[in-house]
Amino acid sequence: MKIQNNKECFVQLWLRLERTRRFLEGQCKRFCIRNVLKSWFGLRATDDFIWEVCTKCGQEGWNNLPPPMLCPRPHRELLRAIVSVALGIGMRKVHLPELDSAYKIAFPNSTPLNVNKKKRK
Repeated sequence: MKIQNNKECFVQLWLRLERTRRFLEGQCKRFCIRNVLKSWFGLRATDDFIWEVCTKCGQEGWNNLPPPMLCPRPHRELLRAIVSVALGIGMRKVHLPELDSAYKIAFPNSTPLNVNKKKRK
């Protein structure tokens, strides 16, 4: 899968994250950043790549991740960091409104993202 900074790609990333969780659970493996990156990127997921993603998203590589449908906030930062590292752009260049709306498309009846946004009336 080619990673891009647009809504269609973000929907695919959210859905792929859930499929990866189910796959790792079926393999009796830990659902953590390290295993997600190794299953997505294969040999390109070097220790430096994993370290950079973990540093940008503020999480540790071996910590268990909750299901994306129940606790989306850490996954939002993880996907943001993956897009940033894969494309070689800064974290602020990732389109967050599109990433959030892609979550609503991928998981329509799940826990909403609470990002404390001010909405215009």
